[in-house]
Amino acid sequence: MKTELINQLLWPFKTLPESHVVLDTETTGLFDEQGAPGIVSLGLAMVHNGSVAEATEYRFKPHRPMTEEASQVNGISNTQAQGYPLFSSHWAEVCDRLSGQLVVIHNAEFDWSLIIDHVERYQVEPPSTVGVFCSQRAAQPWARAMGLKCSQRGPSLETLTQALKIEDLRSENRGVHGAMIDTRQTAAVVEALRNL
Repeated sequence: MKTELINQLLWPFKTLPESHVVLDTETTGLFDEQGAPGIVSLGLAMVHNGSVAEATEYRFKPHRPMTEEASQVNGISNTQAQGYPLFSSHWAEVCDRLSGQLVVIHNAEFDWSLIIDHVERYQVEPPSTVGVFCSQRAAQPWARAMGLKCSQRGPSLETLTQALKIEDLRSENRGVHGAMIDTRQTAAVVEALRNL
């Protein structure tokens, strides 16, 4: 009975359309006094009927150098990143994939702020989405009621992966975060929460 009542906190996930796009970024670091970090990779997972139909990752040459900490997290070196194409080179394709879609992001406050920054920075067309859904914020009431560890933003992707007992795709990649891996992980977490 208690679990059933707690699961009622998941109603935002129950209202998600079965088809949506999950987005994730890997960056040169965090926002700081110099402004936004650079996006080095952007992953998209196209979800149809509750499962990932296609996952794609785009690599970009960032406008800022990679911090050592960021490089350890995402496995991308400054040398590698400098060889990637500019953000504007693949943006039309990314924008097309986002068009008319609900975009699901686990930490939307961070990732979507970066998208806004890069659209303005590179003077490219903004994506025409249905909206943005933050799975981290939406899961926060349920996670707190379940006694799961939460930051101010909500439960991490790792916390939800463990709590829901779903496959940890990052562990298969030696713990390295990748934009495509994280979109697939987020999609699996969102689907598990939809089905509780």
